[in-house]
Amino acid sequence: MDWGAHLPHLGRSVDRTSLVEFAQAIETLGFHSGWVSDHVCWPVTIESRYPGNASGEFQDPHMGWLDPLGTLLFVAACTERLRLGTTVLILPYRPPVLTAKQLATLDVLSEGRLIVGAGVGWMREEAEVLGMPWDHRGARSNEQLELMRVLFNDPTPSYRGDYYQVPEVGFEPKPLQDPLPIWIGGFTSAAFERAARFGQGFQTAFQPPDAVAKQWAGVRAACEARNRDPAELTLSARVYLDATGTMDAERSIVGSVDQMLEQVACLQQIGVTHVLLDPVARGGVAGRLDVLTRFMEEVGNK
Repeated sequence: MDWGAHLPHLGRSVDRTSLVEFAQAIETLGFHSGWVSDHVCWPVTIESRYPGNASGEFQDPHMGWLDPLGTLLFVAACTERLRLGTTVLILPYRPPVLTAKQLATLDVLSEGRLIVGAGVGWMREEAEVLGMPWDHRGARSNEQLELMRVLFNDPTPSYRGDYYQVPEVGFEPKPLQDPLPIWIGGFTSAAFERAARFGQGFQTAFQPPDAVAKQWAGVRAACEARNRDPAELTLSARVYLDATGTMDAERSIVGSVDQMLEQVACLQQIGVTHVLLDPVARGGVAGRLDVLTRFMEEVGNK
């Protein structure tokens, strides 16, 4: 099992020192990857429902939230081995050529450590604040992924789609990784099809094990319909590592060491090979790092 950890780039207090110390510490602990979430600016009043919890409620609009790609560029400079991922980058929030340039830059400067978790998003209001279209966002996202593939591979790329058109351009440098790993996130059959079509992985977030199993079955079926081997894809599950007992237990790794080992074994049986831990602890960043340290000592390295 590969272990990822969510980086402290959001919360009531975000700062340089905490981010550097946290990233370097999890690299030393043997974590496979560090991850960032994607939000930019959202209204105080939101009608869209967040799919990552039962209540559908989202975060405090006044909470600090560093830019995800900027954060990963910073972390790339202060680490050596830690892979760097987005969980997930919301494709409709940004123009695709600019996004492709940022991703290629990040992969080059990190010497090939980027994992692009990508999704279509759920918050219409945020896209509107950013001045980006929300209609047909699934089709737009598919075209973005097609366009990125062209930009990352063709010597003189060009693209003509229903939503995006690019004349022949120079686009250098390309990402170091070929292909640049794309881990598609989502909860719908369209996301499963997108993973089969474009992905090197599928990422589920804060879902009970039975839901993870159903989603993975959907991805596998979509792969088989395309005559693609599902074994080519990584299955990643984002879960809370809950030291407080306040989160939904079905969406968490929580409890005694034996209980946590059982929960990990359940995910392995489904087919999960990468777990992204989102630590929930008292004591701020230091408390979250302490929880991750104990987890790796007692569970992760077993």
